[in-house]
Amino acid sequence: MTAQLDTWKKPAEKSFEDWMESRIARFKGRKYDWDALKFQADYDPKYRRAQMRYIGTGATGVKDDANTIPAEHFTFSTMVLPAKCEGPLHVHDDVEEVFFVLKGEITLFLQDGDHYMETVLQERDVISIPPGIYRGLFNGTEEESLMCVMLGTPKPQIPTYPDDHPLSKIKRN
Repeated sequence: MTAQLDTWKKPAEKSFEDWMESRIARFKGRKYDWDALKFQADYDPKYRRAQMRYIGTGATGVKDDANTIPAEHFTFSTMVLPAKCEGPLHVHDDVEEVFFVLKGEITLFLQDGDHYMETVLQERDVISIPPGIYRGLFNGTEEESLMCVMLGTPKPQIPTYPDDHPLSKIKRN
């Protein structure tokens, strides 16, 4: 039997209803954070995208967001990828990452050493990318794309970029 986390136990001072309500992140209480990855868009506007956090803060470098459900085993957010914008090639060495396309389509780039592939994900397509595989995405359409992003740990490490990528030389705030 798996050990239960303290956050899975109802606090004595809360009613069941209040406890369960604290574990709900409602859409109407959120807004897109265009600043989470602004350092990339400042380098080149093609990297512009926005995150809406629901569980934890993901791996964008946002340290804290009191408007999310605390992450226990994974993080969960949505990401807007505007038309003709991209998420740069990057790697998470510590965690699996999942992309689930809700709206639009994205071209996904995957690289592991000398192995490289591209694939198109359309609405309701999902991919699970193991740790250590470089991934990048591009919205080549005229409409924005919307996807869910999950990372398989409560506090993922900040991703890294290939050594020859210009973002690998940029210092984050």
